[in-house]
Amino acid sequence: MEAGIALVGTEVKSLRAGEVNLKDAWVEIEDGELYVLGMHISPYEKGNIFNRDPVRRRKLLVHRREIRHLQQQQKLQGYTLIPLQLYFKRGKVKLELGVCKGKKLYDKRASIAERDAKRDIDRAMKSSRS
Repeated sequence: MEAGIALVGTEVKSLRAGEVNLKDAWVEIEDGELYVLGMHISPYEKGNIFNRDPVRRRKLLVHRREIRHLQQQQKLQGYTLIPLQLYFKRGKVKLELGVCKGKKLYDKRASIAERDAKRDIDRAMKSSRS
């Protein structure tokens, strides 16, 4: 899903310079509005007093019916909203949202077991080469 994002001028300049980190970001629904939290936009070098807090919450611009649909998915099916990428479209900043489902505990255990097995195999292969 594509959403607009409410930004100030210095934030847009930082985005154009590629100074953004979406790694720890997530999206919440509060009072019928979408907000992205944890997204870090570095302060613009030449922005001085006009720079804002780099990790402030930012409002997403989405239609009400889309918000209601996302809210239903979040409540009923336990989905989470994750920002995937930021890009420019006709001069406007857009945020691509993903509706994701978290791993179950048994899935996490399986992933950890696979990772450990792969590490053991790599160690054995490395020691047999030497």
